[in-house]
Amino acid sequence: MKLATWNVNSLRVRLPQLLDWLLSRRPDVVCLQETKLEDKNFPLAAIEEAGYVCAISGQKTYNGVALLSRFPITDIVCDNPFFPDAQKRLIAGTIEGARVVCVYIPNGQSVGSEKYDYKLSWLRYLEEWLAGELARYPRLALAGDFNIAPEDRDIHDPAAWKGQILCSDSERRAFHRLLDMGLKDSFRLFEQPANSFSWWDYRMSSFRKNLGIRIDHILLSHDLARRCSESGIDREMRGRERPSDHAPVFSRID
Repeated sequence: MKLATWNVNSLRVRLPQLLDWLLSRRPDVVCLQETKLEDKNFPLAAIEEAGYVCAISGQKTYNGVALLSRFPITDIVCDNPFFPDAQKRLIAGTIEGARVVCVYIPNGQSVGSEKYDYKLSWLRYLEEWLAGELARYPRLALAGDFNIAPEDRDIHDPAAWKGQILCSDSERRAFHRLLDMGLKDSFRLFEQPANSFSWWDYRMSSFRKNLGIRIDHILLSHDLARRCSESGIDREMRGRERPSDHAPVFSRID
């Protein structure tokens, strides 16, 4: 199974790129974030024509998540069952015996803000909910835009970002608590090139200069991690015309 995650930053804008990527890369399962579409406007027919079934949870203008799969999706859960609010940030389903959880973790805006507190609360509730999921599904993948750079090597300029949003100690502790639950950062299972990032600001020629941050992750339970044979970042999509500011991240599980 080739599992991928991609924050498309508006599926309405990025649909042609998504369809091209699906046909050229042929991932088996895809977690999408920031679709920014109500379910009634989701391009279901176009994606099904590309060979995928969909599970969706969207809203107008903001957020929105989806699972695309070349295999049936069962036991679908959405609408943030652990944190009941209007923000569509989580969808989960069982695919070929594996539990796939797609998340769009809040950005947090700035350290100390109300949105920052919301982010940390959201992460605490996610952790509690995942404990139950892991007990039921030993083969589990948690994938998406985490809006957290776990380590200094995941940032182009650690000194400039020290203590800032995406890199603060509290956010990093929350990320590492997920790892303490038995999940593995699939990207770090392998030797990776230095300065490997998944997000680049649209400003200041950040992509061309590689001024990025790695905030998109695929975390795997022990049973899946030991079968993982490859993990990487598909930078080429970020170099397209009118791209998302995120690149797809992928893992291959044998």
